[in-house]
Amino acid sequence: MLNYTKIDRKIKNIFGILNYNSLFYKIIWGSCINFLIMKNKIYTLLLVMLFAASSLYAQQEAQFSQFMFNKLAYNPGYAGSDQKICFTGLARQQWMGFQDPNGDNTAPQTFLASLDACLNFSNRDNFWSRSGIGLLVSQDKLGYEKATTVKISYSYHVNLGGGKLGIGAQIGFIDKKIDFAKFIPIDAADPLLITKTLQSNFFTDYAFGLYYQMPGKYYLGFSSLNLSEPKGFNYLDSHGGTSYSYALDRAYFIMAGYEYIFPDNPSFELDPHLLVKTDFKSTQYDIAALLRYNNKVWGGLSYRVQDAITVILGWSPIPAWQFGYSYDITTSSMGGAGKSSGSHELFVKYCFNITFPYNPKSYRNTRHL
Repeated sequence: MLNYTKIDRKIKNIFGILNYNSLFYKIIWGSCINFLIMKNKIYTLLLVMLFAASSLYAQQEAQFSQFMFNKLAYNPGYAGSDQKICFTGLARQQWMGFQDPNGDNTAPQTFLASLDACLNFSNRDNFWSRSGIGLLVSQDKLGYEKATTVKISYSYHVNLGGGKLGIGAQIGFIDKKIDFAKFIPIDAADPLLITKTLQSNFFTDYAFGLYYQMPGKYYLGFSSLNLSEPKGFNYLDSHGGTSYSYALDRAYFIMAGYEYIFPDNPSFELDPHLLVKTDFKSTQYDIAALLRYNNKVWGGLSYRVQDAITVILGWSPIPAWQFGYSYDITTSSMGGAGKSSGSHELFVKYCFNITFPYNPKSYRNTRHL
């Protein structure tokens, strides 16, 4: 008969820095309990590490607090929606101070750079003027796992109800590495962990998104990432003959935002934003509100349900440039007992236009002088 208490105690000994009375532990334990019966201990370690990313949503996609400035990362339909060429960069250090039992930094760390553009370079209404493209490159480090990702997006924009609907598709290439040498085995003589070192798998994946924008009023978006749910890091249990693999779960995103200009003082604008992430096993909500002044400076708060309260600040010295900073105050058990001092995130965006003059040529018909 399986001794759950013994297994539970072993996991706590390995990752004693976590609070196992939290919702985080309940979710992971409920998801992994069927696998913990395996005698080979590497699976227990692997499952806990791969899912130890968030207190509510199984974080496989990189997480950003300033998501309202980084829509391409969640929805390929957004590409080119601003009718400009835009470069975006973000750097995020999540859960500062989070360490493993050896004192090594295992906190999530993410860097992202993206480019999106509308191909309307001549102010003509044709296929190219309705097309948007996007390129995104990111590196996401999570514990002993690191993923380098390149995503290419295309979006076709159609006029709809006074706004524009972007219908987007995306292909992504992901190089994911796991350093098994840093895993702490329960049994020092475990042959699987002794022979495992840094391993890498390459994934190809796809995404689809719809993004509707009414300029100056509101936006709505729906998208799905990891459509093919690629698998890698396959292992065969030598005792039961059962195979295991790491999978990128299909995830769904809903985003929305509204721009409200105060009628008595149009210099001020209130922008609420919403981002919902789910794989239908767990769900995470980000709710934010920003107050802008003359589109020069802004500040606000965001709440990630059961995870963090975020302070957001921003500055736009000229319309082409935007700078932002956010600080997450961790409210989940990940921030308890000094495990984390919070999360920091930096954001920069630069946009510009390129327009080539369009001068249609006219020809005289020699038959009519």
